[in-house]
This record gives sequence, structure tokens and C-alpha cells, in this order.
Amino acid sequence: MKLIDSHGRSINYLRVSVTDRCNLRCIYCMKQGGLEQKEKAEILTFEEIERIVSSAVKLGISKVRLTGGEPLVRKGFISFVEKISKIPGIKDLSLTTNGSLLEDYAERLKSAGIMRVNVSLDSLKPKKYSEITYGGDIEKVFKGIEAARRVGLLPVKINVVVIKELNDDEIADFAMMTMKEDLNIRFIEYMPIGSTDLWNDSRYMPTDKMLEILNSLGTLEKIGSTGHGPAVYYRLKGAKGKIGLISPISNHFCSSCNKLRLTSDGRLRKCLFSDDEVDVRTVLRIANGNSEEELEKLLLHAVQSKPEKLNLDALGRPIARAMSEIGG
Repeated sequence: MKLIDSHGRSINYLRVSVTDRCNLRCIYCMKQGGLEQKEKAEILTFEEIERIVSSAVKLGISKVRLTGGEPLVRKGFISFVEKISKIPGIKDLSLTTNGSLLEDYAERLKSAGIMRVNVSLDSLKPKKYSEITYGGDIEKVFKGIEAARRVGLLPVKINVVVIKELNDDEIADFAMMTMKEDLNIRFIEYMPIGSTDLWNDSRYMPTDKMLEILNSLGTLEKIGSTGHGPAVYYRLKGAKGKIGLISPISNHFCSSCNKLRLTSDGRLRKCLFSDDEVDVRTVLRIANGNSEEELEKLLLHAVQSKPEKLNLDALGRPIARAMSEIGG
């Protein structure tokens, strides 16, 4: 079965935020004072998430990414992954993590059914990384990346949110990592989501400016898009790895959008840049377990009411929810 929205797009990808909690406090993800954590009762149980994912897969979802917050801080996560991985119809099960706990969990994640990981890493400099994350230890992330590669969670993708006057001076350093290592380094435009402490237009760098820097490093071959993701990939001559550019603002990929997002508190989010959401938690709990038909109706409604494109007017103000709540 295929899920087709009202604009003719095939929706086959569900991003699931399993928690709003994180052991880091990245400055573009959370406000300086942090976020008020949701009560336990507000967060979906793993059993509820499993039911939603099962219903979504029956309708046509085949690709699931588990995100947060930081997924690895939630107790029982590995057992949850084992159950999700056994749902018939899931062809791709992946994880987004900050990498700080990955060294300890990589082997168990692989055994449980995770196929590959994306690691958020916005600086290669220990001091700057600590400042961006409010105290994170970059060595733990490096060890986590190595552990992921060792156990076969491949390809390992490194996500770098580029912010002017913060880490744009490290674009070349990140890109040169691909010369020696088979990594996918992905540069992402900074987006006005959640934190109002840092965002303003002057901190935004479009991917065409990033591309100018990359071209200065040597011969850059355009590979194009791989898979069904938003990144456009390039390779430096002689490199083992690839460089991806993700441009949600300057060259948005709405026409090929294939995603729904499930927040940790049980809302289906139709678009990353819209706070228009569908409440599935209430139906799950009111129906007392007899909710599969209602769940499918809500999933279909969320798909059919996806906007055709992002609201560019909304980019002048930050999206209300923090990235840690949405799950990216």
C-alpha cells in the first residue's frame, strides 16, 4: 500500500521523537534556560509509540527514524528498538543521536535492529563544542562515531548545523574529514526553530555560500541525491567519504517531501516549519486499546492535510516548539 498526500507525494517516512529530554543543551536547539520538561504522563509510552508505528506501516510507511531529544537517555530504549524492528514492513530503521552515549550503546543498537546512525556534531574544536552544547565532551562523540563504524551502523552521517560567526569557519575542516574517512558529512542550513536566543537573519548561511567554500578545497564532483533524503551530495577528488548539503530555507525540498513526524507527546506534525499538529495521544488513551481504526484515520488525515510547501512568511519568526521537542 502507498500513502499519497493531496499533492501527489508518496509519504513513506516517519520520524519518531521518543523523548524531549537530552543530556546536552545545544544553543540552537534549546533556550539558554533550558526547556520545561514534560510530565511523564504527557509522553507517549513505548507501547503507544509501537502501536502508532504499526498502524503507520500498515498504511505504507517503510522507513522509520528514532530521534529525541536524545533517544539513548530514555530507559528501556533498546528493548523498544527490538520490538519496533520486528514490525513487518519496516525496511529502514535508523537513529539520530548526539553521539555522547553511542560508544556504550552501539553494539546493542546494532543487535536490536538499528541499521545506521546520524550523529549531530557542530564543531571539531573541544572548547567550542563544549560551549555549543553547554558542557559536552567531544571525545565521547568521537569514540561513539568510531564504535558505530566498528559494529556496522553504516553509513555514519555527521550532521553539522552551520551558523555564521559560530562554526562557519570549520566547514573546510569538516569537509576534509572525508578525504581519510568513509563518512557522510552533511551541512545543514540553520533554521528558525524553537530557540529565540540565537536566531536572527545575520546568523543564517545559505548552502550556496557553503558550496563556495567547498569548491575552494579542490575538485568537487556533484553526486546528486542519494536515497530519498533532502541532501544533495558531493565528493572531493580522491575522498573516501561524501559531503551533503541540506537547504531547507534557500532551496526547500517541499515538492519531494515524504515525511511525517511524531512528537514525544503524541502529536503528528505534518511539516517541520508548521505548528499545525494532529493529536493522536488522546485517541489512543480514550479508546482503551481499541483504537487501530481511529489511529489509521488520524494518520490518513495528517497525510492528506500536509501543506504543499512551507510558509515562507513563518520564517520571520521562530517555530514555537523547540527542535528537541519536534525531533528534527
